[in-house]
Amino acid sequence: MKNKAIGIVGLILISFIACLAIFAPLIAPYDPNAVIGPSYAKPSAEFLLGTNDVGYDIFSELVYGAQYSLLVGLTSAAIAAGIGIVVGVLSGWFGGMIDSILMKITSFFITIPYLPLVIVLTAFLPKGFISMSLILGLVSWPEIARILRSQTMKMRSREYILSIQAMGVSHWYVIRTHVIRELLPLVTYQLILRIKASILSEAALSFLGLGEQTVKSWGS
Repeated sequence: MKNKAIGIVGLILISFIACLAIFAPLIAPYDPNAVIGPSYAKPSAEFLLGTNDVGYDIFSELVYGAQYSLLVGLTSAAIAAGIGIVVGVLSGWFGGMIDSILMKITSFFITIPYLPLVIVLTAFLPKGFISMSLILGLVSWPEIARILRSQTMKMRSREYILSIQAMGVSHWYVIRTHVIRELLPLVTYQLILRIKASILSEAALSFLGLGEQTVKSWGS
């Protein structure tokens, strides 16, 4: 029940951000790259959040920044979910040597502190949307993999799954048509959490000057 409530709240927040990104030209009163007032103007009816040191309207920058931040969040979360599904399901279903190898790789990523690893990678790799999305996606899949592994191991021993296997169908058929389908609600929940975490991570990295400075984002 708690997970469901968190998922609903997360979905509402992401939907709100999506609306900002999609309707940015209609919501933002000014061009985010245009000097429209004096530097450091106070919030007012004309400038809802004031202006920055250059004279850009901060509210317009905030609205347009949702586009890049949300896109990075969605892309990196999709990468993390994709890797997490493959690793978690294969590890939980087949067990044995496959499980041992995949879980050692997963544990290796988990033991490395998340933020320092991301900062180091973004500092040395080319700055841009693709690099940012790949970095955030490639370092945030282990938690998804471990959760899906646990659920897959439980599903593997269920009676209807055993009955289907007794009919002679292949492992891949069961995984594709039954396991993945039953895991979709959990995957969706984890995907929402990853989107939120990736948006915050992108904002933090851009704020530190490690993002793409030519693009408006919540961090920059």
